[in-house]
Formats: sequence, structure tokens, C-alpha cells
Amino acid sequence: MDVREILADGFERVREEVVAVLDGIASADLDRAPAPGANTIAWLVWHLSRVQDDHVADAFDQGQVWTEGWGDRFGLDLPRLDTGFGHGPAEVEAVRASAELLAGYHEAVHARTVELLRGVGSRDLDRVVDEAWDPPVTLGVRLISVISDDLQHVGQASYLRGLLRSQRSDGEE
Repeated sequence: MDVREILADGFERVREEVVAVLDGIASADLDRAPAPGANTIAWLVWHLSRVQDDHVADAFDQGQVWTEGWGDRFGLDLPRLDTGFGHGPAEVEAVRASAELLAGYHEAVHARTVELLRGVGSRDLDRVVDEAWDPPVTLGVRLISVISDDLQHVGQASYLRGLLRSQRSDGEE
């Protein structure tokens, strides 16, 4: 297995979990927070997709998928390139989208990520992509960081889906 296959596998695992979280979900559960100020499933999936889009695009000096019409489709009342970092309850509540829209955007981000990974070799992983940190962040560190962050957020969304389902009296999705 080479570096491209390992990285693609990591991002594929994120994609599979996003698909599982959104498959058949009740639309009301997408925007329902389990407690005041908590994140929603819609926000978690949007955020993890935005972070992947933003960070991967930056690491490869490419434009974001978000700017190719996805931002317009979502129509969020947020800054144009917002990724969700630092969001409070009002911004979390502002992120409302259908499961289909969230899944479509994540699929587009995933496809772009895999496309960009096709050109990565093991030597590329040492290329510095962000000098704002000490030590500077390499491509390898950035990609693993994105996979880790995405898996944490999709895990939160999965947990939240189960929690919300258990709180419903009807027990239906």
C-alpha cells in the first residue's frame, strides 16, 4: 500500500461515516440540538466538510469546492468562506440544510480530495503547507489532522443521531 492509498482510505472512511449518519435521517433531527448551545448534526457535517474543503484546497493551492456554487446552494447567513471555527450557538443555528445537500457537498469535497491525493508521493508529505505554526505544518501532518478532525465530528454526529432517536417517543427515524 502506498501513501496515496493510505490517505485515500482515511478520507474514504470519513465519507462512509458521513453517508451512514445522513442516510434516512429525520429532517427534524438535522437541526435539533440535544441541549441549548450544543452542535447539531447539520452543523457538524457542514463543518467537517468545510474544514476538509478549506484545508485540503489550501494545502494544494487550489480553490475550494464551496466556491463552485455550493456556498450559494446552502445560502447561509455567514461569511463567504466560513468553516465554523469559533462558532457560538447563533452561528450553529444558522447552519440549516437538508441531508441531500449536506451529502452532496461532502461527496464533492471527497471527490476533489481524492483527485488531489492522486499526485501525492511520500516525498510530498514533508512539504511545508502552513508556516503559521511552530513547527511549521507539513502536508502529511495537515492531511492526518483533517482526517482526525473529520472522524471526531462525524462520530459526534453519529452519537447525536442515536441520542435524538432515543429521545423521541415514537421511535421512528
